[in-house]
Amino acid sequence: MNLEGLTSDFFTLFALPPVFHISLAALEERYLALQRETHPDRFANAPEKTRRLSMQLAARINEGYQTLKQPLSRALYLLERPGINSGVNDRHALPTEFLMEQMEWREDIVEARAGGNAHELERLYERLKQDLAKHYETLGSLLDEKQDYPNAADLARRLMFLEKLRDEIREALFDLEDGARE
Repeated sequence: MNLEGLTSDFFTLFALPPVFHISLAALEERYLALQRETHPDRFANAPEKTRRLSMQLAARINEGYQTLKQPLSRALYLLERPGINSGVNDRHALPTEFLMEQMEWREDIVEARAGGNAHELERLYERLKQDLAKHYETLGSLLDEKQDYPNAADLARRLMFLEKLRDEIREALFDLEDGARE
């Protein structure tokens, strides 16, 4: 069992370059291989220390996979590497105009949800999905090509809000669909 995985960064653990635009297929393939190598069941008859280490390594592999699989968490992880404070907990770091846009989005979601308007929620979802795709492409460029970490951190903060909006729309659509089945 290779214990270096407990201390290596996630990109090294998965033998991937430390960039935003990674191959998700390569990540998945390496994840499955690492899971097979380190699964605690393989060490059921091993000494206690080895069993404990295999469980820690399996947990580290799962954490790394979840971090690198999602674009926002991958970006935040990349920002941590050079010691950039993404300011994800600093709401004052976002411009008032952006925060006002978020309020408008939320009002539209609440109104469509209250009116049972699935069509409007789907329209909002598609619009947001397109915005997210553009923002993630920009984020990748800021991180991979330009190494513009302050602007990447700012965009990552904005994306946190947009991801939450996407989740709210999904939840509203699910609730409307669930209510229609009852």
